[in-house]
Amino acid sequence: MMHLKTLVLALAASAAAFPQLNTPNTHKNVRQTNETDTGRLVFCHFMVGISGNRQSASDYDADMQQAKDLGIDAFALNIGMDESTDAQLGYAYESAANNDMKVFISFDFNWYTTDQAAAVGSKIAEYADKPAQLKVDNKVFVSSFAGDGVDVATIKSSAGTDIFWAPNYEPGNGDFNDVDSALNWMAWDNDGNNKAPKEGANVTVADGDQAYTDALGEKPYLAPASGWFYTHFGGEVSYSKNWVFPGDLLWYNRWREILELGPRFVEIITWNDYGESHYIGPLSSPHTDDGASKWVMDMPHGGWLEMSRPFIAAYKAGQTSPDEYIQDEKLIYWYRPTPKDVECDATDTTMGGNPDNSTGNFFRGRPDGYDVMQDEVFVVSLLKSPATIQVTSGDNEESFEAEAGAGAFAAKMGVGKQTFSIVRNGETVSSDTSLKDIVGECICGIYNFNAYVGVVPPESTVDQLDSTGLELLSEGLKAPCPTNTLGGGSGGSSAAPTQTGSSTPTPTSPAYL
Repeated sequence: MMHLKTLVLALAASAAAFPQLNTPNTHKNVRQTNETDTGRLVFCHFMVGISGNRQSASDYDADMQQAKDLGIDAFALNIGMDESTDAQLGYAYESAANNDMKVFISFDFNWYTTDQAAAVGSKIAEYADKPAQLKVDNKVFVSSFAGDGVDVATIKSSAGTDIFWAPNYEPGNGDFNDVDSALNWMAWDNDGNNKAPKEGANVTVADGDQAYTDALGEKPYLAPASGWFYTHFGGEVSYSKNWVFPGDLLWYNRWREILELGPRFVEIITWNDYGESHYIGPLSSPHTDDGASKWVMDMPHGGWLEMSRPFIAAYKAGQTSPDEYIQDEKLIYWYRPTPKDVECDATDTTMGGNPDNSTGNFFRGRPDGYDVMQDEVFVVSLLKSPATIQVTSGDNEESFEAEAGAGAFAAKMGVGKQTFSIVRNGETVSSDTSLKDIVGECICGIYNFNAYVGVVPPESTVDQLDSTGLELLSEGLKAPCPTNTLGGGSGGSSAAPTQTGSSTPTPTSPAYL
């Protein structure tokens, strides 16, 4: 759903100067303390625009409770100018207050324009005194997606209150003299031009950390954390785009970087942006379908919540290792549902029609950048003592010796069932076979480069999209598509294919450009 910006100018220069920078800059924005009260905060980006079908504050309660339990302090409520925005903000603020959570507004400048500073300030004023409003340093916390060049003085005067302004400005473009902090949105390695890395063009996430901390000086940094990025909208919608950033073990590696970097703020990208596959919240979280159900159905990411739990606790305590915060032994695993050489051109939704590509983000067939993805199954172990991790992926069997604490491993992907085990002293401690096989065919007829995430021991319920979340599943499909098949589900039903372009849904998310 949300379009990414390119980190240009300063970030590109940083990439050129530090092409192999893998160790984050630790001399700034770090609170040198091992106390639990470090003042560090964890946020998670929440797309309000796709939540317009919620009818009351109680519809937000499950999200608030689950996020709080994980250690998230506040949702960054991404808003555009949808008709439902004010009602949904009201519900979210009320639910947050009822559940002892905090929230703040993140203005999406794909919809707002930089000459609307007064409107931004007025919106801040409407919610500034709500009990759930996040305040930092006794100021109302406010953020943005994009927004370089907006008149901050006008925002502040229109808000009528002190604000802690933490926008998503670009180093070398936005005026960092006007900010209290800044959000780096680019949570994925990229080529410096909003696509996957290419030979001679690799801007790592750590490069972005360096560029932002340099631009901020002694001001606190709002660092990003994300596990995946894949989007695959074809001509069946007006917001066609199709690319991937390298994911693989990103979620684990990025949290390791964050513990070393120790920024004052971290923002997880995202809770519920299904259209770009970087959601960590449940599929069942109420939302309308923008067409992403084609690659999101049967692809829960809840295991990433569990993986991050000890890392978040360690981060807040000012520690550089999550090991002492592991409460229960688990394996978290993830993989794509098909090898990357599976051929789907005959039925894929990006192959038909004449989509508008004025953004340069649309590609036919496999997503741009697919070749940087590895055909591997990824496993993170959270252990209290050493053990052997056994992975069976199709006909491929591999074992890894894991130390106590958190560790990460990658096994060769194989078509077939996926089984994961913890073995200690010759005895199986825990084992499970995933509900999702890896297959050598096109699921629903499309290229699906999303990740399936599971946990050992398995979760007690199967996370599924509801009927509203499946509403546009059939748009543009050229092959049958059984719905909610995990664990039996309601797999008896199937989405019937429709002609590409048979309808043009109106996106309800605030970030289609």
